[in-house]
This record gives sequence, C-alpha cells and structure tokens, in this order.
Amino acid sequence: MTEEFLSGTTGNPWESGNLALVEEAVRKAAAVEIMPRFRQLAAHEIVEKNGPHDLVTVADRSAEEHLTASLTALLPGSVVVGEEAVHADPAVYDALQGDAPVWIVDPVDGTRQFVHGDPGFCTLVALARHGEVLASWTYAPVLDEMATAVRGHGARVDGVPIRSGSPEPGGVLEVAMSHPDFTTPEQKQALLALRADGIHGRPCGSAGLEYLAVARGEIDAVAFSWENAWDHAAGLLLVHEAGGTDLTLTGEPFRITGDNALPFTAARDETTARTLHELLRGPQHA
Repeated sequence: MTEEFLSGTTGNPWESGNLALVEEAVRKAAAVEIMPRFRQLAAHEIVEKNGPHDLVTVADRSAEEHLTASLTALLPGSVVVGEEAVHADPAVYDALQGDAPVWIVDPVDGTRQFVHGDPGFCTLVALARHGEVLASWTYAPVLDEMATAVRGHGARVDGVPIRSGSPEPGGVLEVAMSHPDFTTPEQKQALLALRADGIHGRPCGSAGLEYLAVARGEIDAVAFSWENAWDHAAGLLLVHEAGGTDLTLTGEPFRITGDNALPFTAARDETTARTLHELLRGPQHA
C-alpha cells in the first residue's frame, strides 16, 4: 500500500501525483496554521513543556492537527506519530513499530526560533513503514523552500536534484551539534571531543534545516545527542538520498524506532562520518 502510494502508476515517484499532494498538504498547513502566527504570538500562546528550552505554541498544535487530518486522508489506513501527540500520550510512539504506514510529523521544527521571530524553522514530515523511512518533506515556510527525498530515488529542493558531495581535502569540517549543556555527562564528553583540530563546531539550530544544509553540502556534518523520530526521520533520508550517511556510537545506522547509541553523526560522505564517529567514540572504545 505504501509503495503503491509513492510510485503511482508509472513506478517513478517523482512523476506520482501523490508526492505533490503531500507537498500541498504541508504547504497548506504552514500557510493556514503557522505563518499567520509568525511574529504574532501572544504570551499565552507559548508554553514550556519540559523547561525553558522546550517550547510549544498554538502554531505547533494547530499545524499538527491539520497535518494529521490531511495526511491520513491521503493514505487510508495510515497513522500519525507527531511530536505534540506523543507529548500528550507517549504510547503513540509505539506506532513506529506497527504494521500501518506512519506519518512522522514535527509541525514546527525550531520552535525556539519561531517564538523569537527567527525564520530558521521548518515543518518536517516523513512517511515510514516497519521502521524504514520511505519519503520525506522538509519545508521552510519563510524561505518557501521544499526539500523532498524518496528512498532509492534521490533528493530534491524545489524539484531540482541535490548532492551532498565531499569536503575539500584538508579543509576544516563544519559541524552543527547538540549543545553540550543539554546532554548527559557521557554525551557531553563525547561531543567535546569534536573540539579538535580541523573541526569547527557550533550549536545546532533547527535539526531539519541542519540536515538540509548537510544534504546540500553547505555544512559537512551534524552530531546529535537525542533521538526523537520527528526530529531526524525526514533529514536523515534527505542526507542519505543526497549521497551522505550516518553512524551511531556503535557504528550502526540510526533507527527511528529508538534505542540508538548516542551521540550519532550524519555527514556529507562516509569518510567524514567515520572521522567524526571515531572522535565521538573516544580512545576508550578504540
């Protein structure tokens, strides 16, 4: 069912009208629920979930409800694992391991940026089944940029194919990473190992936009210490389909269903991923 939805009648997903319908649903949710509230939020429309760095707004909740209705209508029998739904009921996350096709939704990735009037946020949607991400949509509504990836069929931005390429030999690697202050002591130690010669690390912004930057070759890698599927599913497929790869601390690929060894990295190419992986593992694992 999921494969037929993606491929349509031609077998080429890029010629399938269904991809365009999902894109239209994402754009409409952003236009109706997110953009009218950008730089217009009242104080009571912003709520702390687990602390001052974990915010949710009326735009997050409304956009997720909008996408839940529109996406499940496009693919009957599908379910949604959304950030706000899981916050309300953690059991929703279990659908990632079920048999039904799953839409993984982060309605506003980069809520902190959104709250502060910064355009560096996006809407993330991925379609998965049995723990495998099959397609993804990354939409930056202020920039009106849409990045799409389909497993085995490449990645595109506004319809134009993209490739991540490889860093210049001997150059400094640009890496966006989790802020060490928001990690466990073990993860903090691992991330601090990236403060090495030949690496320029900086705190990450919207995870979805950082993955897009890797897929375009604008930065070389990301290194993250958390594993919520809605933050990573869309971007990891985008990076892979653009030519990149990812590695968890044990050297295995990231699993959207969880239980990953963290931190993990996603990079423009395998050489870069392995370089960062070895640093993250540290000498005690060498």
